[in-house]
Amino acid sequence: MQVPLLDLQAQFRQLQPQLEAALIRVAQSQAYILGPEVSAFERQAAEYLGVDHAIGVSSGTDALLLALMALDVGVGDEVIVPDFSFFATAGCVARTGATPVFVDVDSRGFMMQPEAVECAITSRTAAIIPVHLFGQAAGLEKIMAIAAQHDIPVIEDAAQAIGTRACGGTRVGGIGTMGCFSFYPTKNLGAMGDAGMVTTNHGHLADKLRQLRNHGMEPRYYHKYVGGNFRLDALQAAVLSIKIEHLQSWHEARQRNAELYNTLFIKEGLATAAGVTSFDESNTILLPATLQPENGADAHIYNQYTIRTRHRDALRAYLTEHQIGTEIYYPLPLHSQECFRHLTRTDDAFPVTCNLARTVLSLPVYPELTRQQIEYVVTTISNFIRSTAPQH
Repeated sequence: MQVPLLDLQAQFRQLQPQLEAALIRVAQSQAYILGPEVSAFERQAAEYLGVDHAIGVSSGTDALLLALMALDVGVGDEVIVPDFSFFATAGCVARTGATPVFVDVDSRGFMMQPEAVECAITSRTAAIIPVHLFGQAAGLEKIMAIAAQHDIPVIEDAAQAIGTRACGGTRVGGIGTMGCFSFYPTKNLGAMGDAGMVTTNHGHLADKLRQLRNHGMEPRYYHKYVGGNFRLDALQAAVLSIKIEHLQSWHEARQRNAELYNTLFIKEGLATAAGVTSFDESNTILLPATLQPENGADAHIYNQYTIRTRHRDALRAYLTEHQIGTEIYYPLPLHSQECFRHLTRTDDAFPVTCNLARTVLSLPVYPELTRQQIEYVVTTISNFIRSTAPQH
């Protein structure tokens, strides 16, 4: 049996008539960049997320960069980021000329530790970027309180978490100063290429973001800011306008798949419960936690279903042999990336992140996955653990 990490063809087959009609409509309109398709999707997204303003941009990476630019972050500034995240979280900080300041994450949900954030704040701190990793919310209540105490803007990196609920049920992206989303094809809401969005409830920032995404220009050929070409294409907006109507049902399918994984791993005796943080004889596999169940089912939308195992690399090779797709998010902490080694932080400062980088493994969890495929994945992992891995 084949179980790919993601099957975009299955989603396309479901929506093919609507998608083809939308692409033809845009082609006939000759309005390919920004325009009515983008405006319509921005309104849809703002309503779904419960925010005042949604600004479509060219990618999730550009969303982060634009948010920093809108705050005038630059040389001499510091921005606090988690050490365990996709590169863009810190890379965009460096692109502004500012310095990323890495903090360790917690071992249960892989989110930046609020206590570490507070310790990292200096007079040069220009922003804090919590990451809603793998589809669930970071601990924003404490982070927002710390930020408010020091009058520091918070940029939510919600690239993997569109629709996730936090802070009493509010969707992520509407809690901090700005929220940044990615619509890369592998995301829960994926375009047919690169696309992204910045959200905010601050009108002056929305105006500035719209100018910055188009070379800082308004009106045409009059430039108030040095911006860039960060515009969202109409073709991508048209695709996203169709897909967003299905997003909630896709979330629910991912949640069912994750729950089935948990049930089967526990039944196999490989784990005792979700959210356990230490390996022992009863927990050879550590299952992902739902950190804020009080926020309902959408506290975790499972962009990734990520387990932990001490035998990660050998298990991944075994799963590949059995035609099961996996991925490692992320194999190297940000502080260890070659381009950041000059910042001179050592592994000792990030014990949780370093451990995660050695043990995490993401399994298929996409909505169209069948029960038989999930059972095959769990059975294959169980066979590996019982025949190869030590039981202590």
